[in-house]
Amino acid sequence: MHQLSSEMKSCVEACQRCYTACLQTSMQHCLEVGGKHVEPEHFRLISACAEVCRTAAALMLIGWEHHGAQCGICAQLCEDCARDCERVGGMEECVAACRACAEECRTMAIRAMAA
Repeated sequence: MHQLSSEMKSCVEACQRCYTACLQTSMQHCLEVGGKHVEPEHFRLISACAEVCRTAAALMLIGWEHHGAQCGICAQLCEDCARDCERVGGMEECVAACRACAEECRTMAIRAMAA
């Protein structure tokens, strides 16, 4: 059985929290508030961020040896999403989850490349 390191467990948890935050924010906040919260570029970004986080967590749980590549993509998309959610405003929980996930995934991507 594939054993997750404590660092990988932490990254998986950060990805899962970010997935949840982005999905809930987009569906329960952005759609309700409307306006700039549902502008196509913003809504696509927050939706893509949720999906890339979900996929990164899944690849680590599966034990795919190239999970670091996905984590690198995840880190960049989370940073982009955090910036855009700050720009739009009123999504502090999503911003915090994205920033935490970006940090964890960036570290995981670097470790995977060094291995």
